[in-house]
Amino acid sequence: MIQRVQTIWLLLAALANAGLFMLDLYRYDTTVGGAAKTVNFEAMSNPLLMVLAVAITALPFLAIFLFKNRSSQKTLVWLSMVLTIGFVAATLMSIGNITNTGSSAPTNGTYRAGFVLPVLSFIFHILALRGIRKDQKLVKSLDRLR
Repeated sequence: MIQRVQTIWLLLAALANAGLFMLDLYRYDTTVGGAAKTVNFEAMSNPLLMVLAVAITALPFLAIFLFKNRSSQKTLVWLSMVLTIGFVAATLMSIGNITNTGSSAPTNGTYRAGFVLPVLSFIFHILALRGIRKDQKLVKSLDRLR
C-alpha cells in the first residue's frame, strides 16, 4: 500500500515544504544609515517559522510510512494541515511586524515564491486525505465481503 496515490501527494507536500528552506517568503527595501538596502525575509530568519517549517516538512514525510495504519496517517496529515495554517499565520504576522516598524519603515515589499509553497502543500494534503479516505472505504467494503 506504500505505492498508493496518497503517497505521491504526501511526498509532493513534503517537497513543497522543503522549498521553504531555499526560497524567500518576502522581500522589501529599507534604508539603513541613509543607504537603501534590499532585505529578504526567509523562514530561517525567525525561530518560530523555522520550527514550524521543519515540522510541516517532516510530518507528511513520516505519514508516508504509516500506510498500514490509515487512522494514524490521517491524524498526522490533519496535524500537518493545522501547522501549515499556523505557519502561514505566523508568516503574515511577522511580515506585519516588519512593515509596521517605526524608524526605518520598509518600502516596495513583495511576496515571493516561497510564500506560495505552504498553500500548495495544503492542497496536496487535501488530496492525500481524499486518497486515505478512499482506501478506508475500500478496506471496509472488502471486510463486508469476507
